[in-house]
Order: sequence, then structure tokens, then C-alpha cells
Amino acid sequence: MNVVPDTSVVIDGRVSATIEDGQFEGATICVPEAVVAELEAQANDGLDSGWDGLEELQRLAELADEGVVDLEYVGERPSAIERGHASEGEIDALIRDLAEDLDATFVTSDVVQAEVAQAKGLDVEHVSPEVRRVGTLAVEEYFDDQTMSVHLKTDAVPRAKRGELGAMHYEEIADEPVDEATMDEYAREVIDGAKEAHDGFIELSEPGMKIVQFRDYRIAIGRPPFSDGIEITAVRPIAQTDIDDYEHADELKERLLERQRGVLISGAPGAGKSTFAQAVARYISDHDYSVKTMEKPRDLQVGPDITQYTELGGEMAKTADALLMVRPDYTIYDEVRKTDDFEVFADMRLAGVGMIGVVHATRPIDSLQRLVGRVELGMIPQVADTVVYIEAGKVETVYDVKTTVKVPAGLTEEDLARPVIQVTNFQTGEPEYEIYTFNRQVVTVPLKDEEGGPGSESGVDRIAKQEIEREIRSVARGYVDVQLKSQDRAVVYVEEDDISSVIGKGGGRITDIENRLGIDIDVRTHDENPNYGAGAGGSGGANTSGAGGGSQAGQMVQPEITSRHIVIPVDGNHGETVEIQAAGDYLFTATVSRGGEIQVSRGSAIAEELERAIDRKDPVTVVPS
Repeated sequence: MNVVPDTSVVIDGRVSATIEDGQFEGATICVPEAVVAELEAQANDGLDSGWDGLEELQRLAELADEGVVDLEYVGERPSAIERGHASEGEIDALIRDLAEDLDATFVTSDVVQAEVAQAKGLDVEHVSPEVRRVGTLAVEEYFDDQTMSVHLKTDAVPRAKRGELGAMHYEEIADEPVDEATMDEYAREVIDGAKEAHDGFIELSEPGMKIVQFRDYRIAIGRPPFSDGIEITAVRPIAQTDIDDYEHADELKERLLERQRGVLISGAPGAGKSTFAQAVARYISDHDYSVKTMEKPRDLQVGPDITQYTELGGEMAKTADALLMVRPDYTIYDEVRKTDDFEVFADMRLAGVGMIGVVHATRPIDSLQRLVGRVELGMIPQVADTVVYIEAGKVETVYDVKTTVKVPAGLTEEDLARPVIQVTNFQTGEPEYEIYTFNRQVVTVPLKDEEGGPGSESGVDRIAKQEIEREIRSVARGYVDVQLKSQDRAVVYVEEDDISSVIGKGGGRITDIENRLGIDIDVRTHDENPNYGAGAGGSGGANTSGAGGGSQAGQMVQPEITSRHIVIPVDGNHGETVEIQAAGDYLFTATVSRGGEIQVSRGSAIAEELERAIDRKDPVTVVPS
């Protein structure tokens, strides 16, 4: 009796099990080379199914050595073209043809394969995949009521993140490291459990990385060569809150229900953003709103009335297209991180869907700033009109975002009125930030002293000084020092040789600069500066590019040119003012963002000068001011 198994039944391990039950004892097991090729390819891709199948072939070899069955490998390896069309049934067809040629019993656990083989007149043995009741995973044993996540790695002592929201800490939860064999066993158990449990599924399967949702657990499994050892990270929500548990709940509830809104829920990792998002989702779902989620991976804990969607065809944009047909009232978009995510969020919001996005941010304003450059500035309040900042599991700050036309704070000339995005503290009703276009650049200006120290510069002062200095440096060759005397007046100290260049014929050049910036500027020489020599002179040497090596050693950077900006990555100096130089020559002064970069809008004068320097392959450096 000849028996030809297909790939599915070899992976399931049911061939050897059926032999051990006595059904195929004494038969010749004819394993197609096409099956071996499929298993080998899967194992090379790091898929557990490939390794499971190869282990089954080893068991069949042992049974043959014991004389229970005969084992033969038959047929030819499929070509690259046939392997490329495996999903279309090419490999299955090769295996069925072999079974027909050998007049063999065809064994499969694939229902479709069994139906096709029977239709072609083959003797088919359909072996149902073994289904076992999934109990408690070994990984679950590491959790207790205070554990949010468990971290296991080969040859490392298991650790867990435990404690209350906002006060989490890592601690070792075992005495000995976990060996590779145990880690491999844990990983396989998780994958098998996800396949066999009705409340488990594999969210992501790539060579070297799998992400599994198993009951309440999200489990990530990394394997070499993607990671340097087998690593398992299991995360479980430890708190389920109600929106009434949060401060200002009544105001927030009223705001969410009066109309569909664009809400950004922001905070640092582990602050409780997702927990709050879950509470919001349950609340609005209970108040006659249709709610869906967009997640990858899906790990929000919501009720059965809320459908959780993931990427469709590997793209959230396709998920959004599908959701627009479903027409939810609100969509929870978990983990808005990349430019594509923000664009999808904005597209759905502008289509009239209420959107609630979960965003990583270390300050309340940061989540809003992440929209700058990704969404047209004037559309930001339509995309996100509310920012909720979560810290230590509590609502720390709520911002109301709206557009108004006014003269930006700190400027006085009426003809400088423009559209301004005003960010207002929802609790106090006081504006805290303004976002607007200033001299062709988008600036976010804090209206309060963020440092809190007496005498420190306000955000408006810093922006004004930078812009004045940039304008003057475009016509002056020597060191420039700017001192603000009031919101509408500044004194600029320059080298004596630069006085005529800065003022221009009949004062025309300085008048143009004053009109552009809306600030009266008094131009003087450094000799008239009472602080010159007490620090100004030293910095003057640092900023000139003449002979004598006066330029400071800076950090060499590689600017990236995008469709809208020139992005300069900076290692360190976050929040600090720095100079950008090309080949040792000063270009402009800017403040490094908390994300570690400087963005220059293309089309501006400084952007054009920077692009020319890049084209000349001049070394671009960042020098602390």
C-alpha cells in the first residue's frame, strides 16, 4: 500500500500519529520532494510550520528505521516558477499527480485539497487537524495582578514591569536565566495556542518576528537573525477604567457628545493613553454612537459592540477606505505615529468621521506639533480640535484648538494680522500657545514662560531674536548680536564695516527688514554694546569665518531634502539654539526640536542657501550658539 501525504498533514504531525494508531502500519510512505521543498522554504523564512514539518519527517524516518513503515522520497523538486505560484495551487497539483501515478492513498488535512482530489477520483484520506483545548500558557504563569508586561530572553533572567499606572518599575521574577530550549518551547506554545484558541490569532508573521493576540495578552516573539536571541514580550492591560474616573469628566463627556470631534490622546509610553481611549470608546458607544477601531496590533479592550479593524492589505489607508463605507460616528485610531498614519487620520476626519487618535508625546503640545508639515496648517483645528494629555493614568491637560485671525502675540503692527492657531487650556480658558506662519516658517510660540524662571526669555522673544538675527546676517559678514528692548523694539550690534550694508542707501534696507518683521531696529557697532567683551566678543570670534580658525568645531550632519522641508537631524542639543554652518560659513540660527531635528521650509531664502551648499557638497555642521 502506497501513501502520499501532502504538506498540510505533514505540518500537523498527523502522518506519524495515524501510523502509530495502526492505520498505515506496513505501508510505504511516499513523501513528495515538493513537500520537502515547501517545508525547507518555510523553515528558511523562520516559519514554525516549516520546522514542525521537518520534525515530522524525522519521526517518519525513525518509524522506518524501526520497520513499522517504508519511507521513500518521490517526484522532483518544483521549479522556482512553480514555487512562486504555490498559493495558486501549483504545488498541490504536483502532489496530487504523484498520488495518481503511484495509485496511492492521498492523505491531507486540507479540506479544499481533499475535495479536489476526490473530484479527480483519487483515494483520499482526510485527516482532520487535531484540535486541543488550550489551557494556560507557560508565559501566563509569570503574571500577577500588578504585572503589566513580562520580558523573557534566552540566557537572561525573566523580568516583569509591575506597579500602579505612572509608577511602573522593572523587577526580576526568577532566580535563574531561561535557556534556549525552554524559550523555544514557550514560543511554540504561544503560536500553537494562537492558532487553536477561538480567542487567539496571529496579528503579524514575518521572518524573525511574530505578534500574537491571545485572550487579553499581546505577545511579541523575536527570533534570530532579527533579534540576537529568542525574545518574548507579553503585555496585558492591568486596568479598565470608566470615563467618570477621570478629572473634568463631565466637560469631556459633553464635548465628545455634542458633535464628532478630532481628539488626540497623548502621553509618554505607559502613561495610560490606551486605557483612557478604551474608556472613551465604551462611553461614546453607550451613547448612541457607532464606534470602530483601527489598530495594529489589535489590543484595545473594548466591548463586542465595537468592531476592531487592523491593516487591510498591509495598509491602514485601505482600512480607512473600507471604514468610510461603514460610516462609523467615531473611530479610535490606536498608535498614530508615522506620516501615513497622520494623513489617514486627517483624511477620515475631514470626511466627517469623529476621530480619536492615540499619540506618543512627552508634552501636551508635542502631539499637535506632529501634525505640522503633515497637514496644511490652516486645517489642523479641523483635524484635531481637542488634545488630551495623560500622565500617570490621569488627565493632566486638555487643550482646545481653534483658528482665529489676529496679530500674533508679541507683535504690534496691524498689517501683521494673519490666521493664528490658538491652543487654549480647556480648564482655565487661557491661551498657552500660538501656531502661525512667520516669515515663511511655521512657528509654535509658547505664551507663557515654559522654564518658569524669572527673567528668562519668552517663546515670542526667542523667535523674534532668531528672525532678526537671520535677516541681519543675510547682509552682514561679521558677528551679529541682537538685544530685545521691548516687544516692538530691538538693538542690533554689528561690526563697523557692516553698518552701511545693514542700513542700506538712505536706510532703505533696514526699513524693509523692519516692515517685514514689524519691529523697530536700532543698528549700532559693537563698541557701543555695554556687554561687549564680557562674552559678546568671545562669541563674536566663534561666529566669524575669517582666518585664524575662529569657527567652533560643530557636529557634522547630513540634511534630508523632502518635498516641503529640509530636515537637519541633530544628535543632542534638544530645545537649544544652535547655528547651522556650511563649510564653516554661518547660514542661520535655529532651535532644535525635542524630536532632535530642525526643519526649514523649502522656498525660503535660508532653504535656498542651504540647498546650494548641499549641491556644492559643502560640509554642513551644527554649532551650539
